[in-house]
Amino acid sequence: MQADRKARRGSKLRQIVNNPFLYVMAVPGLLFFLIFSYLPIYGITIAFKDYNFSKGITGSEWVGFKNFDYFFTSDDFWIVLRNTLGLNLLFIVFTTITAVLIALMFNEIRNKYFKRISQSLIFLPYFMSWIVVGMIVQSLFGGEEPMINAWLQGLGMEPVNWMFEAKLWPAILTVIRVWQGAGYLSIIFLAAITGIPEDMYEAARIDGASKLQIMLRITLPLLVPTIMIMTLLSVGKIFNGDFAMIYAIIGDNSLLYPTTDVIDTFVFRSMRQLHDFGMSSAVGLFQSVMGLLFVLGANWVTRRVSKESALF
Repeated sequence: MQADRKARRGSKLRQIVNNPFLYVMAVPGLLFFLIFSYLPIYGITIAFKDYNFSKGITGSEWVGFKNFDYFFTSDDFWIVLRNTLGLNLLFIVFTTITAVLIALMFNEIRNKYFKRISQSLIFLPYFMSWIVVGMIVQSLFGGEEPMINAWLQGLGMEPVNWMFEAKLWPAILTVIRVWQGAGYLSIIFLAAITGIPEDMYEAARIDGASKLQIMLRITLPLLVPTIMIMTLLSVGKIFNGDFAMIYAIIGDNSLLYPTTDVIDTFVFRSMRQLHDFGMSSAVGLFQSVMGLLFVLGANWVTRRVSKESALF
C-alpha cells in the first residue's frame, strides 16, 4: 500500500514538473474558490450565535438552534417552502424542455447567418437585468390600464386584475423564466449536439431515416446525459428562490404572496424588520444542506437508471 501511494505521489510530481504552465494557469481559479467559497464557510457559525456587530463572530453568544426557531415555527413556513419548491420545479421542467426544443430546431437550421442572428436574439434576454424585466412586467400587468388588458379587450375578452389574482402568477413567472433562461441553456445543449459524430447521422440517412426519426432515435438519446447533468445542477438550487427575479417583479405586493413568496423574499422582509443576521444565516444553511441532500438523492436515482448520466 505504501509503495502504491509513493508511486502515485511520484506520478503527480512528474505531471507538475512536465506541465508547469497548466498548473500555474489553475492558480487564479483555485484562489478565487479559496477566498470566496471556502474561507467564508467559517461564517456558518453565525447561524448558531446571537450575532452582534460589536462583539464579532467569536465574541457573540452561542445560542444553538434558537435561530432556526423563527423560520420553522412561522405560520408562513409551509407556504414559502411550497412556493419555493413549486416555482423552482416549474422553472426547471419548462426551461429544460424549451431549451432542448430550441437546440433541436437550431441544429436543423442550415443558413448560418439566420442561425447566428436567431441565437443572438434568443440569448439576449439572459443578459437583461431583472430590474428592467420587472419594469416591463409592470407595464404589461400593472397600473390602472395594463397593456395586456387592452389586448384582451381588443379580442373581445374580459379584463383581469392581474395584481390581485395570486393564482395566475406561478404561470406568469414560469413564462418569464423560460423567456429569460431557455436561450442560454439551449446553447449548452446545442454544443452537446454538435459533439455527436456525423457518421451516425450519415448512416441513418443511408438507411432512409427521416429528420424526425434521426432526432428521436439519435439526437435526443445522446443528449440525455447532458440534460440529466444540467437538471442535477439545477436541483442543487431548488431550495433557493430567485430573489432578484421575484422581488423585482412582485416587490411588496402582499396580495400575491400566497403563490409567489419564497424563502429568500421571506427572509429579506424579516431582516428588514428584525435585523437578525443569525436567523438569515440559519435559513441559508438550511437551504444549502437541503440542496446538497436533493443533489445526492437525485444523483443516486440517476445512477440507478443510467450511470453515464450521473454526476458522480
